[in-house]
Amino acid sequence: MAKRKTREKEAYKQYLERTGFGEAPITTALIDMDGVLYDSMKNHTKAWIRLSEELGWNYSPEEFYLYEGMTGAAIIRLMMKREMGRDDVGDEEAKEIYAKKAEYFRELGTVDKIEGADMMLTTLRSAGIKRVLVTGSGQHSLLDRLNADYPGIFSDDLKVTALDVKCGKPDPEPYLMGLEKSGAKAENAIVIENAPLGVKAGNASGCFTVGITTGPIPEDVLIENGADIVYPTMMAFANALTDIIAARNYSF
Repeated sequence: MAKRKTREKEAYKQYLERTGFGEAPITTALIDMDGVLYDSMKNHTKAWIRLSEELGWNYSPEEFYLYEGMTGAAIIRLMMKREMGRDDVGDEEAKEIYAKKAEYFRELGTVDKIEGADMMLTTLRSAGIKRVLVTGSGQHSLLDRLNADYPGIFSDDLKVTALDVKCGKPDPEPYLMGLEKSGAKAENAIVIENAPLGVKAGNASGCFTVGITTGPIPEDVLIENGADIVYPTMMAFANALTDIIAARNYSF
């Protein structure tokens, strides 16, 4: 336990050195959805693969894990640029193509919640920490489940989705918007992510950024993209969260 507390404190010390901020308590948690709250990335990847094959394009599942966090429209524009040399894909065309991917995702059925997510969210709520959803997804089949699966956790005015931003992750706009909606400063917030692009966005927003390896992306990739600390599972993070909060909130 003492060793773990030392690890959390050292990560926070390095964060302060990186940002130049002074010590500040955690008041707000900015929380990703896919791969953090839901074990949904396998199905997202299958849906993207089906769409790409339908269009005659060859992509590996690993590529779509690396694209995680981008908006669907951004992924489609990236694919169209790569495969067809096009950089003129408008919003309506991207929306039409994404609708097919969204339908393929729905056809794959219900996805499970990530083990440990309930514990993590309960700990945040018990500590009085505001929860803000910050996702690159516009997948209504998941967004519409949030209130039932995680009752009382996210208020409607504290959600940022692909429908709200011009630039998705790795741009910091989604997390900066989350800070604005919650009224928090970066030094008072913690980002909870599982994807390299999401970690990069969290880091660029100035927030202390936690990376969690809930998928095939290795820990070192999350660190390379700016995670201040990394955990091997959501349950491991949930078990450490009390120490993280204590390292920040009880030293003032």
